Amino acid sequence: MSDRTSMLAQPLQRPSAGRAAAYVGLLVLGALVGLAGALVQGGWSPWGLLLALLGEAGLLLGGARAADSRAGAVAPAAGWMVAVIFLTTSRPEGDFVFAAGSGSYLFLLGGMAVAVICATLGSGRQPGGGPVRLGK
Repeated sequence: MSDRTSMLAQPLQRPSAGRAAAYVGLLVLGALVGLAGALVQGGWSPWGLLLALLGEAGLLLGGARAADSRAGAVAPAAGWMVAVIFLTTSRPEGDFVFAAGSGSYLFLLGGMAVAVICATLGSGRQPGGGPVRLGK
């Protein structure tokens, strides 16, 4: 029998200052990738859309791997989402970044799908210790 408790039974702890700074940095990078993707996807059709979504996926998976947690993917996804939603609003002058076309909708919906997929694929907290088989 193991003396370790379940990961779900352990209390939540605040992240260290360095980890919190890394998450804030990833949040800002996510916003920048969202802004760049919004500009690129409309400028180089159809390759710009693919480049924007691949850039987002790379940032999310890289953030999850660098932080060694799913929060490393969630932080840039939140920044991406805030930036893209902010860019969808029109200004009083009538200007907006996204045109009413299929590429813009694919970028919005595809980017959200990529965010969910990458946050799910990111490695979660794992208990310490060596790999073992249960029941042996």
